[in-house]
Amino acid sequence: MATTTTTPNAAQDTLALIGRVLLAVLFVPAGFGKLMGFAGTVGYISSVGAPLPQVAAVIAIVVELGLGLLLLVGFKTRLSAIVLAIFTVAAAVMFHNYWGMPAEKAFVNQLMFFKNIAIAGGLLAFAAFGAGRFSIDKK
Repeated sequence: MATTTTTPNAAQDTLALIGRVLLAVLFVPAGFGKLMGFAGTVGYISSVGAPLPQVAAVIAIVVELGLGLLLLVGFKTRLSAIVLAIFTVAAAVMFHNYWGMPAEKAFVNQLMFFKNIAIAGGLLAFAAFGAGRFSIDKK
């Protein structure tokens, strides 16, 4: 049975860097916005009935801002990507549960739900394959 291996090349590493930047520009500003508007973040989390909204807000800030920055620079990328993927799916289920919304809200929330699911898929690719050589992890 033949085994195929691939050696990373500059194009793959460049694409991995671009992918990390594009994902980070979603998470880092969102985390910063939650930090700067902490009371509003807590209020929004409370509005969906989540338990311990202040704790949930702190967790969201740490995950989005902290792990978003780690993803950006490519440090602890695999672990960061897994946690961000879990967080993103949880956020989709909690905040974009279109199946339980009135029709006028369901369409937009269905789009947001599946956008989050797709983002989680991209994050899982980084968990599987790493950050590339243009990163602190260098793998």
